[in-house]
Amino acid sequence: METHAKVVIIGGGVVGCSILFHLAKFGWKDVILLERSELTSGSSWHAAGQIHTISSDPNISRLQGYTINLYKEIEATSGHSVGMHSTGGFYLASNQTWYDYLKRERSKARYMGLDQEFISVEEAARRHPLIDPSRYIAALWDPLDGDIDPSGVCYAYAKAAKVHGGKYYTHTPVVETKQRPDGSWDVVTPNGTINAEMIVNAGGLWAREVGHLAGIHLPVQPMEHHYLITEAIPEIVERGEERLPAGIDYEGNMYFRQERQGMLLGTYEPRATPWSVKGTPQDFGHELLEPKLDNIAERLELGFQRIPALGRAGIKNVINGPFTFGPDGNPMIGPVPGLRNYWVAVGVMAGFCQGGGVGLCMAEWMMDGEPSIDVWAMDVARFGNFATPEWGTIKSSENYERRFVMTFPNETLPKGRRQKTTALYDRLTAKGAVWGQGFGLEHALWFADGPADAHEAPTFNRPRAHEYVAREVKAVREAVGAIEIANFAKHEFKGPGARAFLDHVLAGRLPKQGRMSLTPMLTPKGKLYGDLTVACLGDEHFMLFGSGAMQEAHRRWFEKHLPAKGVAYRNMSDELHGIALSGPRSRELLARLVREDVSNAALKFLDIRRAFVAGVPAILARVSFSGELGYEIYVAPPYQLRLAEAIEEAGKDLGLRWYGARALMSLRLEKNWGVWTLDYRPDFTAAESGLDAFINWDKDFIGKEAALAQKAKGPAKKLVTMVVATKDIDVTNDEAVMVGDKAVGYVSSGGYAHSVGKSVAFGYVPMELAKAGTKVEIEINGTRFPAEILGAPLYDPNGGKMRA
Repeated sequence: METHAKVVIIGGGVVGCSILFHLAKFGWKDVILLERSELTSGSSWHAAGQIHTISSDPNISRLQGYTINLYKEIEATSGHSVGMHSTGGFYLASNQTWYDYLKRERSKARYMGLDQEFISVEEAARRHPLIDPSRYIAALWDPLDGDIDPSGVCYAYAKAAKVHGGKYYTHTPVVETKQRPDGSWDVVTPNGTINAEMIVNAGGLWAREVGHLAGIHLPVQPMEHHYLITEAIPEIVERGEERLPAGIDYEGNMYFRQERQGMLLGTYEPRATPWSVKGTPQDFGHELLEPKLDNIAERLELGFQRIPALGRAGIKNVINGPFTFGPDGNPMIGPVPGLRNYWVAVGVMAGFCQGGGVGLCMAEWMMDGEPSIDVWAMDVARFGNFATPEWGTIKSSENYERRFVMTFPNETLPKGRRQKTTALYDRLTAKGAVWGQGFGLEHALWFADGPADAHEAPTFNRPRAHEYVAREVKAVREAVGAIEIANFAKHEFKGPGARAFLDHVLAGRLPKQGRMSLTPMLTPKGKLYGDLTVACLGDEHFMLFGSGAMQEAHRRWFEKHLPAKGVAYRNMSDELHGIALSGPRSRELLARLVREDVSNAALKFLDIRRAFVAGVPAILARVSFSGELGYEIYVAPPYQLRLAEAIEEAGKDLGLRWYGARALMSLRLEKNWGVWTLDYRPDFTAAESGLDAFINWDKDFIGKEAALAQKAKGPAKKLVTMVVATKDIDVTNDEAVMVGDKAVGYVSSGGYAHSVGKSVAFGYVPMELAKAGTKVEIEINGTRFPAEILGAPLYDPNGGKMRA
């Protein structure tokens, strides 16, 4: 066995084999995969093998389409059959809510170029005569869907990788991973040690154990999962070679397809069963678990009602095997923050739908420094220290139970909550706060009239909170509002060379001491990787404020580029909480909390300083995401409660009201301000998003060459603001923007702009349409609504109120 490799991949399931294939295909020949037993051991060998394209995230849907289309290539390259049946498949809705969901999925498919179309329930029954059409009201057809042979796919990937120069070794368990001072890894096996420049944990059921070898704890959890295979069904026998299409029944939380002359029916039971919580046994491999039919009896009964032939057929096999789930159901891939040259591709529950796409993205990321599309929905950095093994089990169980259950735009999930809270959690709960969770931290979404009133039903339409949010917006626009800002990320840089380092990493202008500026951060290919506020607190001392969700991804980015010495970096997000004041009376309120002069002349827009606010040490910044005069007050967590008490007392006669994230999102719509993970993300460039306005072209920075090239050529698409003619529903994101019957773009975010009384959508459209007054349509829940592109913000277009 070799003693050195560019990359060692640990795990020979579908994901590891796909990564090996892609790395070798793209030109890295010095890549080795190590498998503890035989290829497919673990989950891959007993997978149901049904393939489909629909996913909650559009880019994952794209990658699932890529995966399915890749099967012909690996079969041809390897000479090994993948057992693919391209039957097409349908997604069934048995009530109006699920029909609305399918309409939203169809809208996403329009702009992604996926060939999905609604067919009548009668046509679905004609294509699949075993279903009872009276149980359904709608069917969405996708010609890409079907099924494959799981073992065949794994071996086809592995053999195709060998054709391209990759290598794999079976019966070679990894027993130790040790990092050298140069960042490389010694991968120790009973058959020898390989020194690898990079290693990939693709351990599947053993992802946790492989992680432990490197000192990390991955929040994934194997779950028991059942499917059954029937005896031969006469109706299928009579069809001969004509194969039935695959299907997914959302309300039934089940999937089904033809298996030889019978049927395969799988279901995600309403109560998950985590398997081997304390660790996967090392001697587990090609075993199955004891079936627990009582766990799925309710689902089976529903399946027998909707596919009556199943109830008449004998059961040939009941499969209960473990699959590894992640906390939100999506894979966890990419370089692990804080651990050099250590990569993961774990929690890929739908490996035969997603494995090809995961392999593609991993190979691009490792070889080019960034994947070709935004993979935030799969990035391991979307989880931080809050994602403990126990929390991972709780959330993975919840996700398993909701595998085919939609999450509405206004819905928050109940499990794994209060993992992180601020000192104000109980205080704001008593005032009626309804909470959301971001990066493990609870943050207020909106405020009801007390705890008993703090509820709303999940819906696609405007929710119960609509009028409550309206009064919060009104308070900010007319008086003063207060909002917690603990969920903002804070990154500190200090020491010799800090300014020079940030000047290279950030594309914008760095401020002078005591000032702040806005700046994009770009990848080498010119894609957006950050939308940040940078503050200079002192000589060679800076604080960056940004997306709380991206804090670990940004930490990873900063640490990757840090010089060997001089600059000290620290993620201070949990060390600084705080409260923002916004509104025309915010200065009056602030003045009651400080002894110093906070007049417009003394504390200018984008000024920042250390101060004592409400008698506690703070960082005081004059900046506001609301579009109004406003201030952000950052304090250490022990001072948060004292600050809040003082603000409430001082604001009693000023119309002070607490407000939440939904009001803030409404306020920013009126200012044409995008947000990270929605309007700004690595799918877009600075020029496309409009953030090029903040670039300093007179310096060198990461991504400058690519950004200059696009500046010279001009972007193909542009982020625009649209007013939508709706009555009781608003966009959320991913709706298609239509001109005639053609999808010309898509919505990145939106909602209701309360103070101007308009439904607003942000979205990307071709440059030729990105002009004020252009008329388009936006498809929401299957209905097209007229929309018009704006040329200026709806509220205070010149920004005078912020600077007042």
